[in-house]
Amino acid sequence: MNNGVPELVLFDLDGTLVDSVPDIAYCIDQMLGELGRAPAGETQVRMWVGNGAERLIKRALTRAMDAEPDDTAEYQRAHARFLELYGEHTDELSRLYPGALEGLRYARSLGCPVGCVTNKAARFTEPLLRSLGIRGEFEIVVSGDTLARRKPDPLPLLHCADKCGARPAHSVMVGDSINDIQAARAAGFRIVCVSYGYNHGNDISVEKPDAVIPTLADLSAHL
Repeated sequence: MNNGVPELVLFDLDGTLVDSVPDIAYCIDQMLGELGRAPAGETQVRMWVGNGAERLIKRALTRAMDAEPDDTAEYQRAHARFLELYGEHTDELSRLYPGALEGLRYARSLGCPVGCVTNKAARFTEPLLRSLGIRGEFEIVVSGDTLARRKPDPLPLLHCADKCGARPAHSVMVGDSINDIQAARAAGFRIVCVSYGYNHGNDISVEKPDAVIPTLADLSAHL
């Protein structure tokens, strides 16, 4: 970094900038109800999110983190229905976390490119960013289906660095989960994590990011 100022700052979306679980949980419970299954509830869905829609649906059907559904046809119906529901209810209950806008605007004040890298599909990412009024904060947005691989693979971060003309060693990823840490480490980025968010109920500090902050409003101390 030149004089401590990063050449690129990337933000994760769900669990870092936005609490999207209320909308996701609503859609999961609607889908489960249509299948004749008991609802999971928002608290449980918070433990499941973070590894993409496919794994989320499998967790909702099996009530286990890594199990595979016995009924493939039911899984396919459930997955398709969830995506349909979430397309209709992407931004009704989702909200920016306290301090999110302050953190974004501080990053932009540094004069470097600011981007968003999420595993959420673009069909949901772009409407959500626009609805929350923050699409214009980003020079680049990479969704979960933009490239051939997504986090924890380093490709999305390296893609952003290449497009923005930034050196990975002089760039920062801001996230909330082990996926963000693994992607940042593999890409050669610094990694700052928020202490809240979606990490399956695990304390993110155990994974030893470069810094852990209580809100994005505290980002200025670490960029």
